[in-house]
Formats: sequence, C-alpha cells, structure tokens
Amino acid sequence: MAGRRSMDDREARKHNQLAQKIGKILDETRTSSATHNRKLKDLSSLLSQSQPHFFSAFTKTLAPLFDFQRRAPASERVVHFLAAFCRSCASGAPSHGTSFLINFLHFLLAAAAAASKTARFRACQIISEIILRLPDDADVGNEQWDEVIETLMHRVKDKVPVIRIYAIRALSRFVNGSENSDILDLFLEALSLEQNVEVRKTLLLSLPPSSATSRVIIDCTLDESESVRKATYCVLANKFPLQSLSIKLRTLILQRGLADRSDAVVKECLKLLKDEWLVNCCKGDTVELLKYLDVETYELVGESVMLALLKAGVVRLHDVDGIQKYTFSSSDNAGVEESGEFAQHNIQLVGAEVALYWRVICRHLLMEAQEKGSDAANAVGTEAALYAAEASDSNDLLERILPVTISDYIDLVRAHINAGPNYRFASRQLLLLGAMLDFSDATNRKMASAFVRELLLKPLEHEIDDEGNKVALGDCINLGGDREWADAVSALARKVHSASGEFEEAVLEVVEELAQPCRERTADSIQWMHCLSVTGLLLESAKSFGSVRSKAIKLDDLLQFLLLPGAKHVHLDVQRVAIRCLGLLGLLDRKLSKELIDQLRQSFVDGPPPTSRMASTALIDLLLWHGPWEIERASGKNPDMQLQDNQTSVNFSDVDETSSVELLHLLYAGFDRDDWIISVPSDESESIHAVLGEGFAKILLLSNKYPSISASTHQLVMVKLICLYFSDHTKELQRLRQCLSVFFEHYPSLSPKHKEVVSKAFIPAVKSIWPGINGNAGGSAHTVSIKRKRAVQASRFMLQMMQAPLYAKETKAGNGYNTRDSAETYDNSDESSVEWGEEGLGIRIATEFL
Repeated sequence: MAGRRSMDDREARKHNQLAQKIGKILDETRTSSATHNRKLKDLSSLLSQSQPHFFSAFTKTLAPLFDFQRRAPASERVVHFLAAFCRSCASGAPSHGTSFLINFLHFLLAAAAAASKTARFRACQIISEIILRLPDDADVGNEQWDEVIETLMHRVKDKVPVIRIYAIRALSRFVNGSENSDILDLFLEALSLEQNVEVRKTLLLSLPPSSATSRVIIDCTLDESESVRKATYCVLANKFPLQSLSIKLRTLILQRGLADRSDAVVKECLKLLKDEWLVNCCKGDTVELLKYLDVETYELVGESVMLALLKAGVVRLHDVDGIQKYTFSSSDNAGVEESGEFAQHNIQLVGAEVALYWRVICRHLLMEAQEKGSDAANAVGTEAALYAAEASDSNDLLERILPVTISDYIDLVRAHINAGPNYRFASRQLLLLGAMLDFSDATNRKMASAFVRELLLKPLEHEIDDEGNKVALGDCINLGGDREWADAVSALARKVHSASGEFEEAVLEVVEELAQPCRERTADSIQWMHCLSVTGLLLESAKSFGSVRSKAIKLDDLLQFLLLPGAKHVHLDVQRVAIRCLGLLGLLDRKLSKELIDQLRQSFVDGPPPTSRMASTALIDLLLWHGPWEIERASGKNPDMQLQDNQTSVNFSDVDETSSVELLHLLYAGFDRDDWIISVPSDESESIHAVLGEGFAKILLLSNKYPSISASTHQLVMVKLICLYFSDHTKELQRLRQCLSVFFEHYPSLSPKHKEVVSKAFIPAVKSIWPGINGNAGGSAHTVSIKRKRAVQASRFMLQMMQAPLYAKETKAGNGYNTRDSAETYDNSDESSVEWGEEGLGIRIATEFL
C-alpha cells in the first residue's frame, strides 16, 4: 500500500510539474504574439515527451480561461495560440498529435453544451479558430466532424449573440459542401429572423455564392444597419462576378447602392462598380459595362452609374472625338456599328449604350460649366478667374463632343429615327442632346423648327391585326407611343422656340393640320390618336390657358370639333386620349366648361373600365385643383357637400340620377361598383377603385383647402379607405396600398381634427368589416374567423393612428424665422382632446354597446 501511495505521489508530482510547464508556456503567449512560433515548438515537445499525461494536464491548466468573461487582448492571444497549436498537431505531426486534436475537440464540444454562457462562448470561440485554421487534409474522421457540426448548429440558436457569431464562423467552413445543405438552410432561416446586427453581418459573410443565396444576399442591401449593407457590397464584390448575376439583379444592386442614405455604403457600392465590374470584368470600358446593364430597360440605373463614374473621375473625357465622329466618315471607328442601308451624309448609327453614354456626359459637362460659371460670378480675384477657367474648359470640351452644326445634329437624329424601332432608344437619347445646343441663330432655329414639325407630324407606329384593323403601338396616349419620347420631343421643341417664344403657336399649327381630317370625320383611329397626342403635349407643356387661347386656333373650337367628339369615339384608345386632353384642358382653364364636366361624368359612368379610369383620374384632378364648389357651380348645380349613409349609393344605370348627383357623391358611389375592383390591364394592375382611393386620400389630407366638404363626409370617406386598405381585393394593387400606407401614417398627426375623424370613423369601419352584420357576408367558420381577425386588426390599426403624436406646428416668429411649437399647442379650450382622444373613443364604444 505504501509503495502504491508513493507511486501515486510521484505521478501527481509529474502531473503538476507538467501542468506548471504548460501554464508557463500559455502565460508567456499572453504577452505578445511574437513568441507564438517559439512556444509552439516548446508545447509540441512537451506533447511528445509526456503523451500519457499531457491532455489531462493541458485541460486542467486551460480551465480558468473558460471562466474569464472579458475578451481582453491577452485572452485572445491565448485562443489564437491554441488554434495554431491544433493546426500544428494536424499538419504532419505524429499520430499522438491527431489523437490530442480529437480529444481536445471532444472536450470543447462538452464545454459548448455547458450551462455557463462564458464556457459556451470560449468553447465556440476556440472551435471556430481551430476549424478556420485547420488544413483540408487534417486527419479527423467524419464521425468527429458530424458531432462538431451538430453541436455548432445548436449553438447557432444560442441566446447569446457572440456565441451565435462564433458558431456561424465555424460552420462557414462546411457550408459549401453539397452534403451539408442543412447548414445553408439553417443560415438562411437564421438570417431572416436574426435581430442582432453583428450576427446578421456574420451570417451574410458566411453565405456561399450560389443561385440560392444571391437573392437573399442582395435583399440585405435593404437592411436597417449601415454595417450590414456595407458588408453586403463587400460580399457581392468578392463572391459574385458580374457575369454570374442576371441583368435584373445587377441593376437592383446598383440602384440601391448608389442611392443609399449612407455615404459609407455608397462608397462601397462605387468600389464594387469601379474595381470589380468596370476594371476586372469590363477592362475599364464604360460602354461595355453599360451593355451588361441593359440601359434600354433600366435607363435610370445606367444614368446613375454614369453620373457616379463621372463624379469619381473614372471616365476620361479629354482627347475624345465625341459624337462628332459619328457624323463623319472615319477609318478609326473600331467597334462602331455601321449600316450602309441607313447611312445618310456619312452618318454612323450608334447603339443604345453609346447614345446614353454621350448624353449623360454632355449633360454633366453642361451642368458643370453652369455651376462653375455661377461660382465665378460670386467670387472675386484669383478665385473667380479659376472658376471661370474651369467653366471655359467644360464648355470647350462640350463643344468638341457635340455635333459641329445644327444640320449635322438633325441628320444624326433623323438617320436613327429612320433606322427603325431597334434604334428608338438611341434616337431619344440624341433628341435629349438638343437641350445642350444653341438655337439663337435665326437660320439654325428655322432649320430646327422644321425638324420639330417633322417629329410632331410623324404618324404613330402601328400594325395590322388579323381582321385588317390598324392597331397603334405603344400606350396610345403620348406622342410616339410612350411618355419618354413625348417628353424628349417636347423638350427639344421648347428649346428651339425658347428664344422666339412661339412654342405654343408652332404646336397649335401642327394640331390644326392634324385635326382637319378629324373635323371632316374622315380620320381613322390612328389619325385621331396622333392628333390628340400632339394636343395633349401642347396642353401639358402650356404655361397657362391664356398662352394658347389667343393663338390662331381657339381651344374653344378645339373642344367642340376634336376633344368632345374624340371622347365619344367608338375606338377605346381614342376615348382614353381624348379624355386625358379634356382633363388637361380643365386644369388650364380658370373658368370650367359645363360641356367638359358633363362629358367627363358621362365617360366615368358609361365608359368601359379603361375609359372610366381615365375619366376618374381627370375628375379627381379637377376636383383637387378647382375645388368641389367650383365644379358644381360650373355644372349649374346648387351643391350640398355632405354625404349621408342613405345617400351614398347611386344607380349608375339611371341617367337622370347620375346626371343630377353631385360629383363628390358620384365618385364616392364608384366604390360600390364591384365590376371596377378588377385591374385595368393597360395601366399596370391599377383599378378604378385605386384611383378613387388615392384621390379621396388626397382630399382628406388637404381638407383645410375644401371647407365646403362637411365633417360627416370626411368620416364616411375614412371608413371607405379603411375598408379598402384591409380588403382582400386590393392586395395586388401595390400603388394604392403604398399610397394609403403613407396617408394613414401622416393624416392623424397633422391635426386634432383629423384624429377626431378617425375616432368617429372607428365604429362604422369595424361594423363595415365585421362578418354577419350590416349586410356583410358570413361564410364558413374558418372564413368568419379570418374576417373577424381582419376587423380586429383594422381596429388596432385605427387605435394606433389615434395614438400617433401630433406633428410640431410651424409658426412665423417675430424675427422672420420658422419656429416649431410643441404638440401641446393644439391642446386648448376650443379643441378638447375628449373629441379626438382615446376618452372620446371609449365613450363612443360604450354608447354603441348600450
């Protein structure tokens, strides 16, 4: 017994001595990382010499580290040393090194499942460092790795964020493997639920590049945290080459990044754009980069990319031929598209990317020259001379880029227009260049005026259907079939006639020429749409009704022989464009015409859904612009701007009723037409209900401008908007839902009277949604349950609206500056909070129960 006790004492002394040696080595690694390489050799030597007792002494010595909570530099150095030691054990070491590594991993896994959060943290931290440093050929069995992965996957859901971070870092080594798809699924699930910013950032950095993760990673560009958004662009730059992303995703990345509210995120996105996509993928060719972005579809994104590169000084503008090289024959134009069929006066056709490229550059130079010129005018001395020189440089460069003469410019644009629809985008970009040209010379202006007239008289593009009818291409409303083309022609026309001030007269002459067949009733539907689209361009661009009333052709006559007959035309598209013109004419005219209002009302009531939608838009605009009182007075009615519950419905098949009811009542009754809830295909999933909802929301928001509308009408409208917002039928109407969401957010905070409207609309709104009462449909138990939940949701929503704080009220101080009063400014004796507060709502609910 004594011999055995003596032997145990010697073993204990050896164990303690070994632990002291290990402790000394670990203690020396705490002070500096420079000693790690030397101490690795010392510790490896101890492992070789004391194999039977090393592991127990090592773990005993390491135990205090698992109780140390702080992440001090000294403890972090020890963790890094342990990871390096495990790497050395797995890299060419004797078999006992691998055995130690496996035992140590088992020890750490046990600590990772401990109740102590400090122990779990240290265990996951060390495991993470070990896994990230181990070589790929480490002699660790699959069973051991499976155990490690299983434990770490549990720790991804740990309640302590730092533990989740290290568990995710460790698993990131395995997430690329196809056999570990469950890890990727766990990461994607955790990312969607994670609240901690640093954990989300770690998850983002750990996701592998794939089609399954690309969309999730790009969605992180909308993260509320700046650091996560910034990390997203780092991941996209390092893991996703330009060619691996679809055009839609490329443009989405740039659209969000370049418009981010954080300068740091914008800088990171610009780094991705410049260093990775432009330099690495496109060899520094900006036009080639634009080809990857499909600028014909995503023009605004291409424009923002060009502006960002110009601002960053990436695009070199000096020593270039600019657009001039496309108007003269040259043997140096490698890469320029040529077509002998469309060549005109040595014109060379350009692609969409080239046209956008030069249009943005010219616009940038023009703005830069104007800005520097303004700075020079406001400065003195050397500073003014410097600004003036910079403005002169920009103007000189712009002059070298633009066509030499107006004739060259017109020939260039005309050649692209004649080249057909494939060059439509390039033609429009070149048209926009006209804003940078000088038309002050009478000869140039005459030449350009003839070209503008040519553009206005150019027939609409159309095709013949199977029945031999002409079908217009485009939206059938704007000149040329699309809004952008009409805006480009209008901008050029205004620029050409800016010196003479004859824009309206020039366009009216074109309208008169196009309207002749319409007046004689010999025009087909294409000619009608063409004439009305030019008329719309005129009315939209006119500064006032007086600026066009005194010209050669009177708009009163235009109303009689063109607009009113067009609104009654048998062709649906002719009706729509004519009604649009009627609405524009009503906005320009200070004295509304009864015939105009009556025609819009008739089209609203009797027209097919697309026509009724256009009429509802025009009527809402006129009501907001002139006010309901003026509209009723123009119609010869004595208005009573008060809606009653028993007067809101209108029989749309009764001509007498629809013609006699006030416009506000008529529009409100449109909510009850079920056939109008469906979307209008030609208007991007928007329905007539969406137009009415948006219009009435504006009326409520601007209610102080329409005192003739009674308070009870406000309450009925609020009830209708609440029901519309929570209706199943409006889920697909994204524009309407976004509009109402913004409206409900701001409306109650503007005024106590608005809160009172919400309070008084509370009970009627809930009763309108609750199933089985007030004529509401019931249904199965499941359906009734869903409808009740929706009513409860609506009631909570309205309560939140009432609890929203009032905005500070801006007042004019004596010193002339705006000051802001607190919300208590509204709490006075005249406006008791009982009427619009929760107390008043409680009284109304109690009264309803009684």
